[in-house]
Amino acid sequence: MPEKIRIIELNDRGDARGFGIALPREAHNFVGQIADLLVASISPQAVRGNHYHVTKSQANVILPGSPWSLHWDEGESTATQHRNFDGATAVGVLVSPGASHAVRNDGDRQLWLVLCSSEAYDPAKIVARKVI
Repeated sequence: MPEKIRIIELNDRGDARGFGIALPREAHNFVGQIADLLVASISPQAVRGNHYHVTKSQANVILPGSPWSLHWDEGESTATQHRNFDGATAVGVLVSPGASHAVRNDGDRQLWLVLCSSEAYDPAKIVARKVI
């Protein structure tokens, strides 16, 4: 069974003006046509997520900045997992339907995310399930 959460390295193509992060082909193929795009921040020590999507796939880009941690499961009744990140580089996280996920800002400044989804936002298709 394939993993429901995949972490991918994102290369910084920026220059002296700042960073430049692009979604790799793997993320485009995973999501397909992007139907929803959200730019969000997480305040220091706050958590976003603790839910799963019933049907949509999501490619998340966590931008460089604050240290953070990813918490997830592979579906109902599976073990919770986590991984820490130092915030030095951008990270991609591909989230399959049914996998609960959450990002915690472990640092002391805002953390920024860009979320690309295969379906438009529909709160009826988001189910709370805590992983942190």
